[in-house]
Amino acid sequence: MRFRVQNRSKGFLGETAMASVRLEQVGKHYGKTQVIHDVSLDIADQEFCVFVGPSGSGKSTLLRMIAGLEDISEGKVIIGDQLVNDMPPARREIAMVFQSYALYPHMSVYDNLAFALKLAGKPRAEIDQRVRRAAEILQITPLLNRRPKDMSGGQRQRVAIGRAIVRNPQVFLFDEPLSNLDAKLRVNMRKELSQLHRDLNATMIYVTHDQVEAMTLADRILVLRAGEVAQVGTPMTLYHRPENLFVAGFIGAPSMNFMPASLSPEGRVKSGAIELQLPLSGTPGSGQVTLGIRPEHAVLGDTSLPHLMGTVTLAENLGETAYVYLQVAEQELVVKDNEGRGFRRGDSVPIGIPAEQTHLFNADEQAIRAWS
Repeated sequence: MRFRVQNRSKGFLGETAMASVRLEQVGKHYGKTQVIHDVSLDIADQEFCVFVGPSGSGKSTLLRMIAGLEDISEGKVIIGDQLVNDMPPARREIAMVFQSYALYPHMSVYDNLAFALKLAGKPRAEIDQRVRRAAEILQITPLLNRRPKDMSGGQRQRVAIGRAIVRNPQVFLFDEPLSNLDAKLRVNMRKELSQLHRDLNATMIYVTHDQVEAMTLADRILVLRAGEVAQVGTPMTLYHRPENLFVAGFIGAPSMNFMPASLSPEGRVKSGAIELQLPLSGTPGSGQVTLGIRPEHAVLGDTSLPHLMGTVTLAENLGETAYVYLQVAEQELVVKDNEGRGFRRGDSVPIGIPAEQTHLFNADEQAIRAWS
């Protein structure tokens, strides 16, 4: 099932909407505790931007500051061309979709969709037009007379999104909206949200702790760590060129393997039994570093490459592929096996490390660039 809507170059009912969002050195503190640190970001009109990070990283707080549900301690939030720091949420022309759906249980779907418009004093004919248009987009027209308790989780989530659509906002804000859905439904809803973004030509800001969701949906991703910006970039930029150890480990599933290593001034990296020559850019220095390689880039059974010997501790067979966990000295590495070779616990297997697929990080956990 997909949302159906004609291409929209203007607002929901035809009026032109400017919907860029700019954060300028935004900060938030509760008393002496700083939870958001100096965040600056430009989100273009019609962009799908995802805030991602572990629990407690500040991503929902930052979203709520944009919405006006949290006060801004420092900096500026600008929506379109308006500074909104002191503007109440109702005047910011945003609509927010929450994890909990936040539907009124005693109201029908129609009345849930219409409620905010009624409070705003919109004419009855306009309310009916907006509600039915949103229901058509989300394919929930047959549900308009039902109450939330008579619907599935996915249907209720569509209604929650519909309540945002009818308001014709400049910006859609999503706070982990798929967290309450089962795994299969989450995949379907991700596809539908992506289609909805393309069809509505809307500016969307989406919060999740699930990096797979972020990679799937985003035009650009803001990675937060303890209230600070770790990196901003396209999904593929974050995947291929992480700027620090945190982003390298957070983006990708399973996450990147890390190994302690030493770097010589000539660019030779030694980790355990392997030694790699890396064409590093600039003056990378020398000393203790961290060598990283993603599970899908290491090569099981390849002795033609510089390689380590590992002992299989677990093989997660996923049908066409498998993730093989191997003990190498005192650490565990994960390697993707696309050949279905049926490795078993206790097998001794060489792990080939192609130098061009590795990542290197200095003692401050910042990336040391190669192949520039």
